[in-house]
Amino acid sequence: MKEETHCKEGPALETLLVHGATPFEPVTGSITTPIYQSSTFRHPGLYESTGYDYSRTINPTRSELERTVALIEGGKYGLAFASGMGAISSLIKLFKSGDHLVVSEDLYGGTYRLFNEYYGRYGFSFSWVDTSDIRLVEASLRPETRALFIETPSNPMMKVSDIRRCAELIHRRGGLLIVDNTFLSPYLQNPLKLGADLVIHSGTKYLAGHNDTLAGFIVHSDESLAETLRLAQRSEGATLAPFDAWLVLRGIKTLALRMARHEENARRVARWLREHPRVEKVFYPGFEDHPQYALSCSQARGHGGMISFYLKHKEDVAVLLRKVSLILFAESLGGVESLITYPLVQTHGAIPEAMRLSAGVNDRLMRLSVGIEAAEDIIADLDAVFHDCI
Repeated sequence: MKEETHCKEGPALETLLVHGATPFEPVTGSITTPIYQSSTFRHPGLYESTGYDYSRTINPTRSELERTVALIEGGKYGLAFASGMGAISSLIKLFKSGDHLVVSEDLYGGTYRLFNEYYGRYGFSFSWVDTSDIRLVEASLRPETRALFIETPSNPMMKVSDIRRCAELIHRRGGLLIVDNTFLSPYLQNPLKLGADLVIHSGTKYLAGHNDTLAGFIVHSDESLAETLRLAQRSEGATLAPFDAWLVLRGIKTLALRMARHEENARRVARWLREHPRVEKVFYPGFEDHPQYALSCSQARGHGGMISFYLKHKEDVAVLLRKVSLILFAESLGGVESLITYPLVQTHGAIPEAMRLSAGVNDRLMRLSVGIEAAEDIIADLDAVFHDCI
């Protein structure tokens, strides 16, 4: 599948990831982007500027990262934020009071909290829908619907939404399709090429890749939206700091290698979990019997490194989270280390119980971000814990 990452108009994606938008700094020849750790920049004279004025507005290190993320995602414009939530908050400034958005019901709980508890106060309305079912998506559209916001694969149930068909539905109404592409990264999926208008990333995850920084991104190609989004970014001020931008640039260079290893390990761990007597069900879009397997293959170049699974016994949850040793019990995902999360309490605690249960998030669900360690060691860690559960 990886041959599809080669672009007709230029170098392969693997090459773009290594070299970025600017392969070297032209003045000194530095092959890594400098960290411009400055809050402000000198003006040559009145009404004169070097192009850089104040780092909240624009910073050379962040600008290079924005160009690079836009390049690898297949977009024209990239905006970097201090977190994924900062990116989403700025994106919502495209809409106004009275507008309606249809949103995946199975998504990160922080997104639900931001929409429901904050933007709901200002006259926005939201419908939470299983967007893997296109009939439900279509039925939820209203005259005032201005956008579809989907997370695919979904978090944490690993459902796959049809990006092309969602784009067709919302574009007929003059609305926007927004895709959270965090779980697969630009290496495995490029929603803009499938019809999406805007792509969101929590750059904290696979793009940075080392659990050492926070970041968020918006990528798009719509000139009519560019100035509005840029104004929201610099006005709200949730922009990415220079050193954090540099960390993400460094992480992106190894994205292809890491994603290949994440997926290889996830396949092995998912198959092993599926056969274990203490596991009831495993959710992974790389299984051929996954309900959207064919769809996933048609719009992505792989299935990623995220797995969710139901334990058979609720009592095993506390044992598993306490006794894993190689796998770390922590929030987040997408780093080189394997992390296990309990969505009910951690990532999805803000979502009402009825909605959680409707999406499939129950008290036996675990989410595993499979790292790049030796797969046999990840499996051995789980096996030892499950033995203690017996």
